[in-house]
Amino acid sequence: MNLNFQLDDLRVFCLAARKASFAATATELGTSPAYVSKRIAILEKALGVTLFHRAARRVTVTDDGERVYASAQQIFQGVDHLGETVAGGRLDPRGKLRVTTSFRLGRKHIAPALSLLAKRYPALDITLDAVDRRVDLISESIDLDVRVGEVDEPHLVAHRIAASRRVLCAAPSYLERRGAPASVAELSQHDCLVLRDRNQAFGVWRLTGPGGVEKVKVTGRLSSNNSEIVRGWAIDGHGILLPAVWDLHADLVAGRLVPILPAWSQPADIWAASTVRLSHSAKVRVCVKFLQEQLDGDGPLALKRIAGA
Repeated sequence: MNLNFQLDDLRVFCLAARKASFAATATELGTSPAYVSKRIAILEKALGVTLFHRAARRVTVTDDGERVYASAQQIFQGVDHLGETVAGGRLDPRGKLRVTTSFRLGRKHIAPALSLLAKRYPALDITLDAVDRRVDLISESIDLDVRVGEVDEPHLVAHRIAASRRVLCAAPSYLERRGAPASVAELSQHDCLVLRDRNQAFGVWRLTGPGGVEKVKVTGRLSSNNSEIVRGWAIDGHGILLPAVWDLHADLVAGRLVPILPAWSQPADIWAASTVRLSHSAKVRVCVKFLQEQLDGDGPLALKRIAGA
């Protein structure tokens, strides 16, 4: 075994392992599939193992490749930690910062905030992936996952970004046709638009109000994993919706949606999850603190201001 290989070759391998495609890896790196294949071949020769089962359109990681991938994650964490140790209290973080979040939160708040962050710290190379699913920060090499709802994975570090909540609403046309529920329990008798959220139990709404916490099983003819689609159905009068207040303000002002049972709501604070503590990573630390400043303050991106709260 000859361990004389470049660290970048190991990064190319890890990306190809996640993509299961040399072509997709080349697209993300801005290079050619031939280059990706060459770098992986060099790594395979250096390690003396075959890392991939190769097919025409797809590659899969071998057992040896799985072990190399796991070791590579530890190596990259060590390199990052080395960089942070050398940097000490440096105010100018640098390097790759990969952030994930949901589509609508990402488009409306996280992406604009990261745009400002990139201007403040030009040495940061930021990637934002919008996905409506639970991500694995370790295996997908993600630095920060910004989500609606608390971080319940015990191996992750939670950072509260901003306060928020979900409230009940419906279109005037729906209320004219079906009437408004008088209690949380009556929601089970209505058409409810269920969002298959990546962090919420499907079809179960837990609401907090004057009587404490009440749980109700809701159903409806329409459901989706995309909040913008469900919101559109609500505006069309198909049922009752439980959206985050920051995603509702414009529709309330325009009268497209009206509040229901205003004394009841669901906690929906914005949290960020990381695999490291803020003291161990300058890039994660500045990103978390910047998001807190932008989303929980009085600036143009703040959730409270947009929600009218």
